[in-house]
Amino acid sequence: MIAAVGLVLGIVAGLIYEPTVPTWLQPYLPIAVVAALDAVFGGMRALLDGIFDDKVFVVSFVANVVVAALVVYLGDQLGVGAQLSTGVVVVLGIRIFSNAAAIRRHLFSA
Repeated sequence: MIAAVGLVLGIVAGLIYEPTVPTWLQPYLPIAVVAALDAVFGGMRALLDGIFDDKVFVVSFVANVVVAALVVYLGDQLGVGAQLSTGVVVVLGIRIFSNAAAIRRHLFSA
């Protein structure tokens, strides 16, 4: 319940204040969102498997976002940012769909 209230408050605050993302951060935000989604789906899968640990989830969430952003930053510095961004999205996308399939199997036994 607390998470749902926090989500609603965050959405309302975003609609009221209309925050802007700095230009230098814009290339990294989509990658960070995909990395965060990977951690969330992994946490949901662990919860259904009965092995969820909140400390592991928080560390995984932060580490996924930081590592993904660093890989894209390194790619930008090397001049191959678009290719590494695509690679990060593909790898994390595969993990997200794998976790989604496991969640589906748990919920629907199919």
